[in-house]
Amino acid sequence: MEQNKINLPPQIESAMHRLEQCGFEAFAVGGCVRDSLIGRVPNDWDITTSARPDETAACFSDCRVIETGIKHGTVGVLMDGMLLEITTYRCDGAYLDNRHPENVTFSAHVEDDFSRRDFTVNAMAYRSADGVVDLFGGRADLGSRVIRAVGDPKTRFEEDGLRILRAIRFASVLDFTVEENTARAVHECRGLLSNIAAERIREEFCKLLCGMGAVRILREYADVIGTFLPELLRMIGFDQNTKYHCYDVFEHTLHALEEDVSGDLITRLAVLFHDVGKPLCYTEDELGGHFKGHAPIGVEITDGLMHRLRFDNDTVARVKLLVELHDLPFSAERRTVKRLMRRLSDEDIMRLMEIKRCDRLAHAEFFRQPPPELEQIPEIVRELREEAACLSLKDLRINGDDLIRMGLKPGKHIGEILRYLLEEVIEERLPNERKALLEAAEDLL
Repeated sequence: MEQNKINLPPQIESAMHRLEQCGFEAFAVGGCVRDSLIGRVPNDWDITTSARPDETAACFSDCRVIETGIKHGTVGVLMDGMLLEITTYRCDGAYLDNRHPENVTFSAHVEDDFSRRDFTVNAMAYRSADGVVDLFGGRADLGSRVIRAVGDPKTRFEEDGLRILRAIRFASVLDFTVEENTARAVHECRGLLSNIAAERIREEFCKLLCGMGAVRILREYADVIGTFLPELLRMIGFDQNTKYHCYDVFEHTLHALEEDVSGDLITRLAVLFHDVGKPLCYTEDELGGHFKGHAPIGVEITDGLMHRLRFDNDTVARVKLLVELHDLPFSAERRTVKRLMRRLSDEDIMRLMEIKRCDRLAHAEFFRQPPPELEQIPEIVRELREEAACLSLKDLRINGDDLIRMGLKPGKHIGEILRYLLEEVIEERLPNERKALLEAAEDLL
């Protein structure tokens, strides 16, 4: 945190130097400064400048200039293969829709630009001549691992409701805490998230879910998450009333998430939603609580909430299938694994094993030991791949033409015979060898 020198990419250094040569100020600003100061490699580099958009464009007249954001002061410049976003110092007008300013006023003072930013750790700038420029205590908050709003937090959130989710996303990804007044405003203003587009909610939430502090943030801000995922609120405090569980449904889910170290979005979504159907199918008898059918109900709920947040169809399908299968037992037998491989990609089988492992580790202590099959199944998958095992009709050593040459007339019965032979091969009652398959087909005929 004592670092005062940041190694800028040559394109950024060159662009800032060019603006200064033209008589303007220029700084690297925002997340790139924050990440550099904590030893992270920035994903994006942004430049802020006293130059007006047309002046910026003139400075880079020999480069490709993209003006799609020029209304709000941003000029894109393609420089040595890197797309730079260069934005004029600005003051924002009123935020009537809790998301976008009605108008933007350009300023000649960098202080005006800093004061409109969301959090102190994002309101720092850098240039080689001055080092880090920090007007709102962002470096101190980085050192204290705190997310704090610039100025009054309620004002910041009422300007842009997405900042509510960004606050807890940064806290999760950086494993920081949210400063007390900012945290209070996050809870109080959470209703503003209803004004935010589903795609933006999804984007921030996915980053939050994969962050180091995700479990802590989900627990502390469940009411905020519940504004766009109300299905999770039913799980809070829902006692499972069984000797196999020592947590309510929500806490069980959070403990399962805590066990996952993959950082993989599909895995973490499936873990988060794997028991979402439990509160809707609870029954109780003298033996305790039961949740029969919670997986298919969970699939239905998962489908609804993921489509509501505009997840792509492939991600929805993968997560739903993992939720469907998470509670089923799987033996480490080759034919069982073959059937699993017909439904899931190898990658998703590994995800399923991880989900089942995390699920088991979040049970009561006596029932936490994951079954050995969770380690054995991935090894069998690898063996079957090395053997090029027959798993589909295209892997069979005979096809419909072979059956026609044996005298069968074209028709649906050819497919039925091939599917029968495939089942016999998968069950290892028949080898995937041309001679054996033809003989078996002849016997059928």
